[in-house]
Order: sequence, then structure tokens, then C-alpha cells
Amino acid sequence: MKSSLRFFAAFAPLLLAACAPRQVIRNPGDAVSLAQQAEREQQLANTDHWTLQGKLGLSNGKKAGSGALTWIQNGDHYDFTLSMPITGESFRLTGGPDGALLEGLQGGPLRGPNAEALMRQALGWDVPLDELRAWVLGVRMQGANAELSFGDDKLPSLLQQDGWAVSYRAWDATRQPPLPKKVFADKPPYSVRLSIGSWTMQ
Repeated sequence: MKSSLRFFAAFAPLLLAACAPRQVIRNPGDAVSLAQQAEREQQLANTDHWTLQGKLGLSNGKKAGSGALTWIQNGDHYDFTLSMPITGESFRLTGGPDGALLEGLQGGPLRGPNAEALMRQALGWDVPLDELRAWVLGVRMQGANAELSFGDDKLPSLLQQDGWAVSYRAWDATRQPPLPKKVFADKPPYSVRLSIGSWTMQ
């Protein structure tokens, strides 16, 4: 637990900087935008093997932290590595439908039925990892009502689903279909800030 407290203290200033307010264009979904989004979601429906590299910031309203993230998705199995260059510490979260393993904590690794439960137990973070798997691609999580707003580029600007507000601050339009570069998700008091440096699709 002490290592996680040092992690929060060292990276709180970085997260606060990432959370600075910024004006985002949001237009109600018209027929063209919604049709384009439906096409994107169809194109990405079977995209479940990829690697994402970037920076991740997390806050539970009282404590915050951030670091370099590598997220490998291999079907229903995931491998997250979060590295903190200042402290030299790193956390690794792996698992799938059969359970999850969190490594890097003082006192040894922890096992649990799912990733969300382990994150809450060990670090006090409420992170919707199942939903993020869809949101990070810029698509709606299946099985739950969602409300979309769009930017002038006809790409999602705000996705509201399952009590979370997911704001898309930047897109990589050189890809087809386009993929998010900055994803901010909020459900007070919790927040997730993800800045994506690279995507590798398999």
C-alpha cells in the first residue's frame, strides 16, 4: 500500500495538468453523424487483437496518479502495464474471463475474480475496464443505452453510457476507420485520462 501512496503523491500534479478544462465542440447526433458512427462500429466490431501505448491518469477524487501505459488486448484476455518513471515502480494487470492478477504491489501479487474488483481493493480506483475496451476504440459498449454528441468532423465528441461521460478530445483521422487519441472518462468522483501515442492492430 505504501508504494501506491507514493505513486499517487508523485503523479498528482501531472494528472491535474491533464484535467485542465478545455472547450470541446459537441453537436447533437444528426442522421449523417449517426450513420457514420454505425459504420465505424460495424468496421470495428471484430477488433479484439491490438496493442495501445500511451499515458494514463487516474483519480478517485482524493488521490491521483499517472504513468506510461501499454495495453495489449488478445481476444477476451488483457495485459496492462503501467510504469511510473519517477519512482521506477510499475503495475501489471493481466487476466480474462477466468480471473485477474495484479502485480507490482508491496506485499506481493493479488488475484481476484475480475480486474475492476482488484483495482478497487488495491488502489481505490473504480475503473470500468470492460466498458473502456469499447470506449477506447470510440464505440458504444453493447447492451447499455448510450447518448452521443459529435464534433464538426462528424466523429464522437461525447459518449454518455452506464453513468460515465466519455469525452473524445482528439482523433487519428489518418486511420480508417479513425481511432481516438485522447479519451477522458468521468463518473464523479472517479476520472480516467488516456492519451494514446500509438495503435498496433493485429
